[in-house]
Amino acid sequence: MPSPHTPRPGRTPSGPDREATAETPAETPGAATGAAPALRLVAITACPTGIAHTYMAAEKLQQAADAAGHSIKVETQGSIGAENVLTAADVAAADGVVIAADKDIDLGRFGGKRIVVASVADGIHRPLELMERTRTAPVSGTTGPSAAPAGGGRERGVVYKALMNGVSYMIPFVVVGGLLIAIALALGGTPQAEGGLVIPDGSPWKHVFDIGVIGFQLMVPILSGYIAYAIGDRPALVPGMIGGWIANTGALYGSESGAGFIGAIVTGFLAGYLVLGIKKVPVPKFAQPIMPIIVIPIVATTTLGMFFIYALGKPIAGVFGALTSFLSGLTGGSAALLGVVIGLMLAFDMGGPVNKTAFLFATGLIAEGNLQVMGMFAAGACVPACGMGLATLIRRRLFDEQQREAGLAALFMGFFGIAEGAIPFAAARPAQVIPANMLGSAVACGLGGAFAVTGAVPHGGPIVALMGAIGGVPLFFLAAGIGTVVTAVTAVGLLELSDRRAAGRTTARATGRPTGLTAGLTEDSSFLLSPVPAPAFAAASVSASAPMAAAAAAPQATLPAQVFAEAAVEPSTRSALGGALTRDTVTTSLAAHDKPAALRELADLLGRSGCVTDPGALVRAAERREELSTTALGDGIAIPHAKTDAVERPVVGYARSETGIDWGAPDDIPVRDLFMIAVPERMAGDEHLRLLAALARKLADPGFRARLSAATTTDRTLTVLEDVA
Repeated sequence: MPSPHTPRPGRTPSGPDREATAETPAETPGAATGAAPALRLVAITACPTGIAHTYMAAEKLQQAADAAGHSIKVETQGSIGAENVLTAADVAAADGVVIAADKDIDLGRFGGKRIVVASVADGIHRPLELMERTRTAPVSGTTGPSAAPAGGGRERGVVYKALMNGVSYMIPFVVVGGLLIAIALALGGTPQAEGGLVIPDGSPWKHVFDIGVIGFQLMVPILSGYIAYAIGDRPALVPGMIGGWIANTGALYGSESGAGFIGAIVTGFLAGYLVLGIKKVPVPKFAQPIMPIIVIPIVATTTLGMFFIYALGKPIAGVFGALTSFLSGLTGGSAALLGVVIGLMLAFDMGGPVNKTAFLFATGLIAEGNLQVMGMFAAGACVPACGMGLATLIRRRLFDEQQREAGLAALFMGFFGIAEGAIPFAAARPAQVIPANMLGSAVACGLGGAFAVTGAVPHGGPIVALMGAIGGVPLFFLAAGIGTVVTAVTAVGLLELSDRRAAGRTTARATGRPTGLTAGLTEDSSFLLSPVPAPAFAAASVSASAPMAAAAAAPQATLPAQVFAEAAVEPSTRSALGGALTRDTVTTSLAAHDKPAALRELADLLGRSGCVTDPGALVRAAERREELSTTALGDGIAIPHAKTDAVERPVVGYARSETGIDWGAPDDIPVRDLFMIAVPERMAGDEHLRLLAALARKLADPGFRARLSAATTTDRTLTVLEDVA
């Protein structure tokens, strides 16, 4: 059996003295390695979405190792799980470790090894530099902290990863807690004379309800604790969780309400960075073993807890009182204006002091006979959760699989007036989600005030209306429905705008402007390709044979016939990409001369598979995607794609234009090679990620691109594409 460090089949190992093409203009193997001995390395690549960045970084590390005469085994931690997993024997035999990741990686298995930690972008753009740094990197004595890229300009990435780490652990608590509460109310609630539901004491459903409440109580410290863990590793977990519990327990600092999930975010970051600061304090060697398990957690927990109670708690309590006085001053004026303010407050922190102020204010007025304020609150209470749930349905590509599942749960929770169903989305993307929630809730509550909707019980959501506790039920549903749509549409718009801006920053990061294959890429959560420096595709790899290099330089060149040895199978049974691409969906003679005609022709090409039920709908979906930004990647390649129920299963087509088509490419090179990907909406999760990951790996290989360009017939083209597993 070959060694795990043996270069993969199809690659020709290159020594340090071989002529090589640089990964970047400053990176040449000869200059980097000199007479230094070859390295035996292991590596991990990973990115937050786990799509193409992960695999392209792995490919670049492998190519650079081959060029420099090093051996390397790369474990990829992508969206479909860990692949090419490093064994204990691999690690033991390695001279060093390269971590190219934008998510937390447990370094516990690499104790005693020289470790270089960098971003996944560095793995793509500077792979050889990372490997050479393992010669002088400090030896790790870790027992299991997480990796985080170091260096200038990385702080924003650390903050984002920490936030996403906390959200990913919090979501199960939100979903389980919220659904248990909703189920208990639905199945065990008893309708009251004044309306609403109450679960009788002693009922088994009361215990189910209480268990759900525990889930909600835990979600805030969980969010805080795992934000802290992502920053300061295991010593930060306890202070983060206890700090989150303190933030959510207003009684500890004289407030009628805790600080909610926003307080948890604050305590999570405070705990994480506090632990990092304590770690930098020099201590005697005899005290080092007890620092992470005793000293750091105790000092950080005490410091953070006292700071929150005495420094942050009183301002929070003051905000609570000031907001109550403000709302009291609005009563007797415009009901619509009061409703707008109530809506803004209830959606701002969803369970925090601002939300609780609005709720308790409305509840107190019920005893005075004023039911209208609670009617406003009830109309807006469902909007954050239902609005974000609706957003995950109308723009699935903006959300990952976990968020789409949370969206369905949020719809259910929203029906029962549980606004906390939107917290996972607000915690992950606060700048986009919180304004959308506030706007939708303000609209719903404002309309509720204008319509004179009333609420007789201190609760909200459609369930209260169905139980007879709402006055003006049709207008209540109209107000809540409009608010929900406003939140969903606003959230989708803000998220798409943010993603487009992020894509522009990403594609310009390496050179200061969009270049080569990086310029056409967008970082949405569904069709994401990683930025690749133009030289990687513009020149031949050192591992490519001479004919391949010639083909890369002259795409029309004809390679020897043996390069295209056909598989001994019937043409109709040949396929690539797990059967998504077949001979029927490959053509080397695209007739179209412009983008609209090409999309129609590609849709017809995919129709040959027999799984396209509506070619027109497929074209329209692809055109909508093109309106967001061009799918041209540069260097004559485009990957138009669509998620639509106009296809029954995932299907991929490939077409070549002899004349080239203006696709709005960033390098202005006409597109000659087009891959079209179409997947049903219901399968827009793992399936399209697998297709993209496979394509990304191959498109990063200059040898593959050279063979594809040189293939002159459908059968020869399919032979090349069959390499895409």
